Amino acid sequence: MGSKTDTKVDTEQPLPALSECQTFNEDEKVSYLIQQDPDVDDEYNVPEQRKIIHKVDRRLLILLGCMQAVSFLDRANIANAAVAGMEEALGLEIGNRYSIVLIVFYPLYICLQFPASILVRKVGPRIFLSTIVLLWGIVMICFAFAKSWKILILLRILVGGLEAGCFPSQYYLISSWYSRYDLYKRTSIFYLIGVLGSALSGVLALGFSKMDGLSGRAGWQWIFIMEGIITCLIENESAYIIRRINRDRQDADLDNFSFRKFLKPALDAKVWAFAMIFLCTTMQAYSIGYFLPVILETKMGYSTSQTQGLSTPPYIIGMILMFVQGWLSDKIRLRYPFLYFNAIINIVGLCLMVWASSAGVEYFGAILVTAGSSANLPTVMVFQSNNIRGAWKRAFCSASMIGLGGTGGIVGSLVFRSQDAPKYLPGIYTCLTANGLIVAITTVTVVYFLMQNKLADKGLAIIERLPSFRYTL
Repeated sequence: MGSKTDTKVDTEQPLPALSECQTFNEDEKVSYLIQQDPDVDDEYNVPEQRKIIHKVDRRLLILLGCMQAVSFLDRANIANAAVAGMEEALGLEIGNRYSIVLIVFYPLYICLQFPASILVRKVGPRIFLSTIVLLWGIVMICFAFAKSWKILILLRILVGGLEAGCFPSQYYLISSWYSRYDLYKRTSIFYLIGVLGSALSGVLALGFSKMDGLSGRAGWQWIFIMEGIITCLIENESAYIIRRINRDRQDADLDNFSFRKFLKPALDAKVWAFAMIFLCTTMQAYSIGYFLPVILETKMGYSTSQTQGLSTPPYIIGMILMFVQGWLSDKIRLRYPFLYFNAIINIVGLCLMVWASSAGVEYFGAILVTAGSSANLPTVMVFQSNNIRGAWKRAFCSASMIGLGGTGGIVGSLVFRSQDAPKYLPGIYTCLTANGLIVAITTVTVVYFLMQNKLADKGLAIIERLPSFRYTL
């Protein structure tokens, strides 16, 4: 699962590329970043430099988080539109049509992960990210004018293709910027802003659906129109900040691209261990995103307005949980205990959703599952990022993990089937199994990391081609 036999040591004397500086402490990282920024004079001391970098923190994380928020919002708003009347208007309640519309998002999304991770390095994040955000915002508006469920299939395929590369490109930028034990806090902030898109989906959908009849459009159509416009507006602000942040990255001393270097990490088993944990987590996160409004209405008996409103609090709890875990994990410099904790609350929540005797307790179970699965996503992302080195390896690992995460979306769409309502037992059992796999894979990975760290301490192994590098547990 690692690089015990890969003992080639980095010996280059020049200052390494920013994405290689994962072992710098924060003051060293600040000094490096300031050195690379021609707009900042070297007369600033470290505290002043830190203040400057933290200003960039706020702009980078908030803007990238907003991009991720509209991404989550645009993926999940189909569930809100379904309970707002789209299901009946387009016949989605017939057979497996709803699940089919959900699934078709992922094949192109998965297939384009690796090409997109290469393309973003070639053309730069500014052009790549701003272009795809604008285009998928336009496509989202087109959902409002769909006349049949078959048109929805085409539009979902297009959105999947356009969103491919967005998430891994964003995370590549963030993971390349910060030192290892500053990364979880930043990732949590970025991701909780993203989850805000899911949290607000119900409230926004409720508000936009009240526009029913305006200009002859139904409420569910206004959901797509207004949220598509929001996506397009985000694009302009994102292009500006990414243009500033990108200056360091594009001019850094990176290796020229070759397929051999890009694909070499595929032989590292730990890369796929992280990806499998991510798959098991995203399967639950997507399932909740797509089916929570439906479950609230069909199983728990809430009205449409109550359903839209109750879809928000679980994500708010998830945002709080991931922020607390991010702060605590960076402080104690451990990752794996939080994977265990989140898997356990997922298991408890799933059991309550099915076998509790009241709607209130079932809803509490839904809160646990939403919070646990949401919080586990940045946890595994940071766990992976902390334990790899190299610009192209980081690009490959981001693409492989997010690609398998898309596979989790397919699984989540398939196992929660309309005919299994109201308890959705096949989906529940699959999610319970996924949490068991998270615990098992995490355990094997941690044991392996402990063994490799001990060998490295004795001088018997070199981890990630750097003698001083140790795995983060």
